[in-house]
Amino acid sequence: MRAQAPRRGDAPDPEPARYGQATLHAEGLGKAYGPITVLSDITLDIRPGEVHAIIGENGAGKSTLMKLLSGYVRPTAGRLSLEGRVVEFSGAAAAEGAGIVLVHQEILLAPDLTVAENLFLGRELRRGIMLDDRAMNQRTATVLGSIGARCHAGDLVSALPLAQRQLVQIARALMEPRKLVIFDEPTAMLAQHEVAALLDVVRGLRARGVSVLYISHRLDEVEALADRITVLRDGRMVGTWPASGLTQRRMAELMVGRELGHLYPAKRGPSAAAPLLEVEDLCVEQGLATASLSVRPGEVLGIGGMVGAGRTELFEGLMGLRPATAGQVRLAGRPVTSRSVRRWQEAGLVYLTEDRKGKGLLLDEPLATNLTLQALDAVQPGLALDRRRDMERLDEAVSRYDIRVRSNHLTAGQLSGGNQQKLLLAKLMLADPSVIVIDEPTRGIDIGNKSQIYDFIDRLVRSGKACIVISSELPELVGLSDRILVMRGGRIVAELAGGEITEENVVYAATSGQASSAFAVKDRGGSDSVQHSHAGGSH
Repeated sequence: MRAQAPRRGDAPDPEPARYGQATLHAEGLGKAYGPITVLSDITLDIRPGEVHAIIGENGAGKSTLMKLLSGYVRPTAGRLSLEGRVVEFSGAAAAEGAGIVLVHQEILLAPDLTVAENLFLGRELRRGIMLDDRAMNQRTATVLGSIGARCHAGDLVSALPLAQRQLVQIARALMEPRKLVIFDEPTAMLAQHEVAALLDVVRGLRARGVSVLYISHRLDEVEALADRITVLRDGRMVGTWPASGLTQRRMAELMVGRELGHLYPAKRGPSAAAPLLEVEDLCVEQGLATASLSVRPGEVLGIGGMVGAGRTELFEGLMGLRPATAGQVRLAGRPVTSRSVRRWQEAGLVYLTEDRKGKGLLLDEPLATNLTLQALDAVQPGLALDRRRDMERLDEAVSRYDIRVRSNHLTAGQLSGGNQQKLLLAKLMLADPSVIVIDEPTRGIDIGNKSQIYDFIDRLVRSGKACIVISSELPELVGLSDRILVMRGGRIVAELAGGEITEENVVYAATSGQASSAFAVKDRGGSDSVQHSHAGGSH
């Protein structure tokens, strides 16, 4: 069934495609895998010197469309025209040769090679029969600097954090002149200053007459960049509009096909209960200072800070995923001396990693295996695996967490990002924890799934559990948290509560390491209080 058209008065009427003005024109484009149609009847054009945003929920067909336009997948219906001439790409290399490149959301780099070697892989510069390393390193430094990357030509990719790897991937795509650059969620892993630098790069491409397709769940970026916006829903086009006629709220409603209420749940107010988790003087290796924190039942504790502040490292140290020492850790009032993911789970603390594909899920394994693997001892005592009971638990999880699947026999890698995140949440909740740590709960997830995850977190804490949320998205951090601890340089520099919780206060503390007297915190590692000033991680 065709997606319902938007109501008149709520958004301008969609623009018709203009074939003669297009760098790339898609006419009736579709893709089916056997009897299953995943994309149908897509007609749009991308004009020279414009940023054309494609938005939609996970599963709307955005990634499939990008792969069709960039030669990774061949359409089963419709046609493509490049600058007025019908084209059929035999593969991604043919599309790149024609001037079209896709910057993937997933990291597709050789981890054991240097940054320069990755940028020039397959197109090495030579001086005679020898590789011209000097020229390649110099050119690498230039392109890295142009997009605000903080790595160097000789750095091994495997040693870089995820955000820097993403910037290296973007740099590789921009090494050669292009007619069309397609960005698929390019800022999902970037800090604010890196996002700002990348948006300037996109604006620079537009100023040079390059066409840009921009796919992002961050509607503020879409609003700031786009000249036109195309909305997809359920594999079909809802329409294309001038960006000036759409607010972020209307974009979201067009994506999900319904009016949206308030995105963030109502705040719960301060809790007077005894803390569920208390950590004193936790010291993580790799230069992190000591840190202390606590979280109470019915509370969402937010952890803020710039990329590199040590947020993820702090909690990986707590969970036993990296070396750490602590003066004292108590869970529900009881001291915990032996810390590992398994012991924490048995005690009632679970951790959802920011890297759901690399560390959270077995992408090639079935959904049921992924769901029960971490809690196997609890859900399947004994030596024999009960596959029937596994599938029953999966049915329950699919229903309870609204995991949208065509079949319960899929692998985890076949799910969209939002549904993978919901599967991870369901996996953790099998252990019935009392404290849940969620690192980047909605990274790369559409607005509809975000709303569901926020509601899930709210239901958790209202049931008496405690939740710690690490997030790089300031609106999310401010909207969800009852308290926020801000980190900078590996230490907690500010604690915000009530009316102190604003984006400005978080940013000021995260960038200056200073806080106003209203929310200054004592460095429990032994140093003086945070410096007083005007109010305002990695990970």
